[in-house]
Amino acid sequence: MNELQAAADAVGVIPVAPSLLGESPMWHPGEQCLYWCDIPGHKLNRFDPASGRHDEWAFDTDVACCAPVLGGELLLALRSGLVNFDPRTGKSRPLAKPPYDPAVERFNDGKADPQGRMWAGTLYEPKDRPAAALYRWSAGKLTRQAEGVTTANGLAWSPDGRTAYWSDTKAHTIYAFDFDPSQGTLSGKRVWVQFPVKQPGMDLADYGGRPDGASVDTEGCYWVAMFEGARVLRLSPRGEVLREVRLPVRCPTMPCFGGPDLKTLYITTGRENRPADELARTPWAGAVLTLQVDVPGLPANFARP
Repeated sequence: MNELQAAADAVGVIPVAPSLLGESPMWHPGEQCLYWCDIPGHKLNRFDPASGRHDEWAFDTDVACCAPVLGGELLLALRSGLVNFDPRTGKSRPLAKPPYDPAVERFNDGKADPQGRMWAGTLYEPKDRPAAALYRWSAGKLTRQAEGVTTANGLAWSPDGRTAYWSDTKAHTIYAFDFDPSQGTLSGKRVWVQFPVKQPGMDLADYGGRPDGASVDTEGCYWVAMFEGARVLRLSPRGEVLREVRLPVRCPTMPCFGGPDLKTLYITTGRENRPADELARTPWAGAVLTLQVDVPGLPANFARP
């Protein structure tokens, strides 16, 4: 057992082969199943904890995030745009073309807001300037709502739906916005939490990681995966660290709440481009981890395509 595994004896794993870069886990309220994306693997996954059944669907491009739609379909954000996808038939219906150049940018983290609007941020792949943005899909239109980041992540809403969170992973910064539920608009952007940037030559053991995907629980606390930090943090509504969970992998990507009581934290992780010696020490890299928590999370919102 390595030092990371020893620190994470309460963490489990679901029995599914690892993803290259697992992302955007979503517990489907109706199906009681877990969905997640393997972005570079071009796959959408579904796991039923009750039966142990695992299903996957292959696409011809990156699959970034998903949200449930009433009626059994899903809204997916692909590199090639937004689609309505039916897991029962495996067929997709295009909704919107990408609002960016797909040669250098793709959709990344996203989910539906409490009113059913789909939001998805992007990742600017050259990473040499903050050219990524956040888009909203509503009433058949895809519109730009925020910008000035390089790697959009961490999208989540407070329990009352009046605060929205969004992060720039590269900048190690989580932002908070005032959110107007009726209009679906953001205002009052402010730095909510900022983490130390990794310094040249710094050993990963001394690095706390950078904020990736996140979810919010019923007490309004923000659970965030710290990529390369081998941990997940629970932050209070004031941004204070209330809990640190050490993980047996170096690169967690996003947590979500699932299970009948929404007290199982599912955590996607990545293994793409990681050093061979690290992967040898962390065999769960790329797998979906599980952790039981005391405070339930907020259920996934349904999108209106």
